[in-house]
Amino acid sequence: MLLPVNATFAAVLAVLLAVAAAVVALARLRAPREIVTAGVRAAAQLAAVSLAIGWVVRSVPLLLAFLLLMYAVAVRTAGRRVTPNGTWWWAAVPIAAGVVPVVGALLLTGLVPPKGITLVPVAGILIGGALTATVLGGRRALDELGTRHGEVEAGLALGLPERDARLEVAREAAADALLPGLDQTRTVGLVTLPGAFVGMLLGGASPFQAGAVQLFVLVGLMAVQAVAVAAVLELVARGRLHRREGRPGGSRTLDGAEGE
Repeated sequence: MLLPVNATFAAVLAVLLAVAAAVVALARLRAPREIVTAGVRAAAQLAAVSLAIGWVVRSVPLLLAFLLLMYAVAVRTAGRRVTPNGTWWWAAVPIAAGVVPVVGALLLTGLVPPKGITLVPVAGILIGGALTATVLGGRRALDELGTRHGEVEAGLALGLPERDARLEVAREAAADALLPGLDQTRTVGLVTLPGAFVGMLLGGASPFQAGAVQLFVLVGLMAVQAVAVAAVLELVARGRLHRREGRPGGSRTLDGAEGE
């Protein structure tokens, strides 16, 4: 067993969580309770999933319900990270646009069998990647539009359509959301050995098989994240996903820039 689940395991986790919270507090990065809450939630959620996964993999309806739950949680998490107003639900579009075609292609080609024991982890990895890309792309695009709102107005004054004026300002910032995935793919095997590779080796697979699975995961993630970033950028450019306050007749955004 790689990690014995015992009192030592729990103590080390508690110390690591305390260190993370202390550093965040001392550096004034975020509220330390967010770190502690995230760690406790992760432990509770993983414990629940570990108990439920055995039931889920035996039933197609339960499997579909579990996948929908994963998707719904990802949409809620991503949407609320991007904006606090009622447009957060638009995060459902980039996550689905990235994940559904890739998972569908994998199932249709037979590379991933329609079994819970394989479909759940693959879908989870892809949904998680889409979530991260949507959050980073959406936040960076909206932040850039708030900071450089004058450039958007200048583009409008020159006759650009509103969508095009916003794209000119937000596109480069949103593209930064692809950097973590690109860097991980470029440096795999040289700097890092990601979880899929290590997990396959520990499960008894050959290094070649482990490498093939990891390559499959990384390339799939790049496709998912590219689609998610493109979709969230389009939503921001069209004004579907925004930070405007929902006051009747109000026109100020939450970042202080003037809106429509």
